[in-house]
Amino acid sequence: MVWLFRFAPYLIFATTVAVTMLTPLVAAPLPFDAVGDLLTVVYLMLLGTFFLALAGLDPGTAFGGMGASREMTVAAIAEPTIALAIFGLAVGAGSTNLGQIVAQTLSHPGAVINPGHLLGFAALFIVTLAETGRLPVDNPATHLELTMIHEAMALEYSGRYLALIEWAAGLKLLVFFSLLANLFLPWGVATTLTPGALAIAVIALIVKLAALGLAVALIETRIAKLRLFRVPELLGVSFVLALLSVTSSFLLR
Repeated sequence: MVWLFRFAPYLIFATTVAVTMLTPLVAAPLPFDAVGDLLTVVYLMLLGTFFLALAGLDPGTAFGGMGASREMTVAAIAEPTIALAIFGLAVGAGSTNLGQIVAQTLSHPGAVINPGHLLGFAALFIVTLAETGRLPVDNPATHLELTMIHEAMALEYSGRYLALIEWAAGLKLLVFFSLLANLFLPWGVATTLTPGALAIAVIALIVKLAALGLAVALIETRIAKLRLFRVPELLGVSFVLALLSVTSSFLLR
């Protein structure tokens, strides 16, 4: 279906932009809080992943099918883990709205050091590596068929279609880093839309993103890529951590 192959990059980019607008980057609560929450963010991410896998299958090449199969294996464990990791925060905040979670954490800063937050952060960090195609789950700098997942699905694209997919991948990395930075360590996030508060929020976001980027860079230079059959084991660990985070949040309310 040629239409699917051409339509998928636009939908992937659109869903990623929508998730970005629902993510508290510099301010909370957000203008779009009324139309989206945790479940909306997770399902929009999954929708983009689903159409990227379909686009990888559509040309009928071996690489595309291989990458789509591997991506669905990762997504089957990663997407529920995202929901659980953030749901642990939602239990304490009394809302699944991301902006409300940030606002609640800012009003009770002591909650950041509880076990539920720490376990949720660890779970979401592992999923971030998997969902954004970083080592040790995927290698974004290779086209070797034994290692690639994301690149295999986008291998047949070029021009503006490839640009949209790569742009969406970059935005997805920003979203995951922002979720880690602002949901679990929300200091600096603006609660009012004044120029001073927004300036501080931008600086704080840059510092936190730089720290997370440095952590990922250190991991990628110290850890080799896992064999494919070991990836579900790593993601299984993240799922257990997220489940423990939710359990801890209920017990320590």
